[in-house]
Amino acid sequence: MAAGRRHSVAVRQDGSVVAAGDSRSGECDVDQWTDVVSVAVGNVHTAKNTGRSHTVGLRSDGTVCATGWDQDGQCRVAGWRDIRSVAAGWRRTLGVLTDGTVVAAGRESEGACDVQVWTDIAAVSCGDWHSVGLRADGCAVACGNNHRRQCNVDGWENLIAISAGCLHTVGLTSSGAVIATGNASAVDGVQDWRDVHAVDAGSHHTVGLDTNGRVLAVGDSSHGQCEVDGWRDIVAVAAGSTHTLGLRRDGSVVSAGLTTADREAISRWHGIGVR
Repeated sequence: MAAGRRHSVAVRQDGSVVAAGDSRSGECDVDQWTDVVSVAVGNVHTAKNTGRSHTVGLRSDGTVCATGWDQDGQCRVAGWRDIRSVAAGWRRTLGVLTDGTVVAAGRESEGACDVQVWTDIAAVSCGDWHSVGLRADGCAVACGNNHRRQCNVDGWENLIAISAGCLHTVGLTSSGAVIATGNASAVDGVQDWRDVHAVDAGSHHTVGLDTNGRVLAVGDSSHGQCEVDGWRDIVAVAAGSTHTLGLRRDGSVVSAGLTTADREAISRWHGIGVR
């Protein structure tokens, strides 16, 4: 699953893709996608001048498809090959190749696409104006805007996952603890989480999933995006600009922070889960 500024996307177990939400730039035009194993969406903080986004899909053969807003070339990924994971941010897309190097498409102004020197990368994540990479040795690298110290990940180690928000970055360690840097209001409290299995950063909030299937959330909840206390039997989470998604073990999806229409659309999804 992936949660963006105004839309949400998920992969069914048969490799098809579903989407719900605002599609003013075609970001929900995924009906014809097949053989997809994971998705990513361009996220950006909520503001009057934001809203348009894009969606990226990784196919099982290592190729990439994209749809939606393409003002900076963030959807120009048709020639990518041998990709094993993808990430999407505001106006850009990153892809990790099977050799551990990273390719980028999109806006270069803030330096968030300066990933060509990265090596031995296992996964990447995109914030609004910065990018973060997880190395195979459990360390992290970052590039782009560092106004709130969101790129200060030197010294992080024993990581198994990373995620970048608008102005913050979080890392999940092999011990189940969460570390963070950047915008304090988006991460206040994550240091107390234990036995965490997965973590995802929204624009101004952070969501974690513990080993018991319970969902944790801290940060801005002005739209109800952190109202996840009652969720149970969750196997994956995704945090967007002002909403949160949770994947249940039965392949259904729950949400918080969405409009009634979008929430009802997502409640009809079924068979969700990466193959």
